[in-house]
Amino acid sequence: MNFNASFDFQGNTILWLDVIALAWYVVLWIGFARYADLQYNKTKNLVRIMDDMRTRWMHQMIKREMRMSDATLIGNIARSISFFASTTILILIGIVTVMGSHQQEGLQVVRTLPFVMGSTPLMWEFKLGLLAVVFVYAFFKLTWSLRQYNYVSIVVGAAPLPNEHKSQHKEYAQRAGRLIGNAGRQFNLGLRAYYFGLAIVAWFLNGIAFMALTALVVQVAYRREFRSHTVNNLLALDETDA
Repeated sequence: MNFNASFDFQGNTILWLDVIALAWYVVLWIGFARYADLQYNKTKNLVRIMDDMRTRWMHQMIKREMRMSDATLIGNIARSISFFASTTILILIGIVTVMGSHQQEGLQVVRTLPFVMGSTPLMWEFKLGLLAVVFVYAFFKLTWSLRQYNYVSIVVGAAPLPNEHKSQHKEYAQRAGRLIGNAGRQFNLGLRAYYFGLAIVAWFLNGIAFMALTALVVQVAYRREFRSHTVNNLLALDETDA
């Protein structure tokens, strides 16, 4: 009887830890996304700087008669996004395969890892399901970004020549810049989902590791978007060109 009471107490503790860890994960992801959106127009950050660079690119593009270099650059970017989108499909196939396999086999493999806390078959399926949802989200963001880059290639091909419709050049470049900027932001959201998807892997060990890795992901994402050497160098280039 004492053993059963101890087991129930331990199981309830693990369950509540998982609930708290999941809430922590959701709050940090949504909170960071909200913070990044609010800071877009307030501070110089990676997304804002690159949006400005893309708009400048479109202004330079419309001044050129030969635009093969622009088409090549867009193609290179689209290929890198296509790689991530294809990789997402492979990850989803792996997750579905694990979900379709015998539960006990998967649980036994995980339980051999160090620092693993107990997990019920239901929680095991829930964690895999959450991981699948995150990478489905990443897939939709990446493929939408890829589609928009395809649209940008058409917009570049349809752009007026330097000596044609000069009064429309500025507006055309601005709108093309917004289009390619949105494509870049969608790619950034898809890549961010990769980061947070990797954090879920730690949940298969225990809730504490999950919360710690989620916090680390936020710290890494914040540094790269707001405080990295890349941001400083791009900002210096932006100020020099201005």
